Amino acid sequence: MSFDRDHVLRTAADLLTRKATATTEEVARAAGISRATLNRHFPGRDALVRALEELGIAECEAALDAARLEEGPAEDAVRRLVREIEPCTSLLTFLYSENQLFEGEERNAGWSRIDERLTALFRRGQASGEFRIDLSAAWLTEASYGLLAAGGWAVAEGRLARNDFAHMIVELLLGGALRRDVS
Repeated sequence: MSFDRDHVLRTAADLLTRKATATTEEVARAAGISRATLNRHFPGRDALVRALEELGIAECEAALDAARLEEGPAEDAVRRLVREIEPCTSLLTFLYSENQLFEGEERNAGWSRIDERLTALFRRGQASGEFRIDLSAAWLTEASYGLLAAGGWAVAEGRLARNDFAHMIVELLLGGALRRDVS
């Protein structure tokens, strides 16, 4: 049987999102491989989490590309982004909760690229008058991450239907971010 890295990483992300304390033995069992095979490819939990981080960054960047953030109104770009990023929210939810693990270490440049692109989208929306200017673009970026992670957890735990994910995230995010005309 050949080693399917993508399957193992996705299985690990799904399991670890539901049970952050899962052992590498539990991850291996869920992926249908032996612990020895898992350890050969990912020598320890740190290596597994780093591989999940790389996959998460790649998937986020692909979603950002597919969402065409620079096209059309910023509000529409946010809607496209949430739709495009939804398939990888399980992985992102896990990574969002694991960010404390590497505190003090150099941050992966991929996260900075993602932050920059999202922040630029919110700045564009502010410049066009679509989004509130009293909330910083950096804060709107952080709020987006938080909502995506919360939505991912809610779906994983059965408190939110997967079909409602995009609608719920977009409506709450934009409901807070959209500029309201004051009379």
